[in-house]
Amino acid sequence: MKKNMLVKPFLKWAGGKRQLLSEIRRFLPLEFNTYYEPFVGGGAVLFDLQPNRAVINDINKELMNLYQIIKDNVDALINELKKYKNDKNSFYEIRELDRDKEKYSRLTPVQRASRIIYLNKTCYNGLFRVNRAGQFNTPFGNYKNPNIVNEITLKAVSTYFNKANLTFFCTDFEEALKRAGKGSFVYLDPPYDPVSDTASFTGYDRGGFDRSEQIRLKAICDKLNEKGAKFLLSNSSTEFITELYKDYKIETIQAKRSINSNPDKRGEIDEVLVRNYE
Repeated sequence: MKKNMLVKPFLKWAGGKRQLLSEIRRFLPLEFNTYYEPFVGGGAVLFDLQPNRAVINDINKELMNLYQIIKDNVDALINELKKYKNDKNSFYEIRELDRDKEKYSRLTPVQRASRIIYLNKTCYNGLFRVNRAGQFNTPFGNYKNPNIVNEITLKAVSTYFNKANLTFFCTDFEEALKRAGKGSFVYLDPPYDPVSDTASFTGYDRGGFDRSEQIRLKAICDKLNEKGAKFLLSNSSTEFITELYKDYKIETIQAKRSINSNPDKRGEIDEVLVRNYE
């Protein structure tokens, strides 16, 4: 299937890989049958590769609902997005919907999907973050002209989703990878190991991703390796991660941190790409 250059990420997502695509492309395998991405997030690598056959997963149920709606009902989504206003009162009215479970349960899947795009485009620094109760808690961004209705991109992504053989999951990464085996390529972009005690960012979903989860993920990588699947993993360049994956090929790359509430903490940091193939 020919790549469509209009297919690209439409959300700003913490840990998104748009800035690293040139580095990631250098280490992609030349051939594979099925592409797996169990931490898809904003989908930068997926949309850059545009594989014909893929299994896509994320634990964030609102994100996966959004992807499903783009596949099944993009026109209704675009029409819903056109109703939103870029002002502080409207923002907080929409943001507060998930504080009332009964009210939130009455939203249609299309309304939930449009809400995520609207909040992402109008919140401060495009930071998708929820608290321990699973409630969106990023403040209003006060931007003059955010691109809330990115119609061209949404329709292009919808076309790709419908032309390709895609399977969407919203489950644990281990479950999403059960069928990955010989001929598969798995790109893994988990929540990163924190580089300091205060650097952890796991607020994209109410669950966490601590070092016990990193160790569980490494065990899954070992299983993928044993089954003949190829994997490429992104993570922070910490001693813990480099020691954990010391038996695999590790490349250190420079990444630009673009999302941080403190502008002084945005900038270049070391990350690693780990792979099990030449």
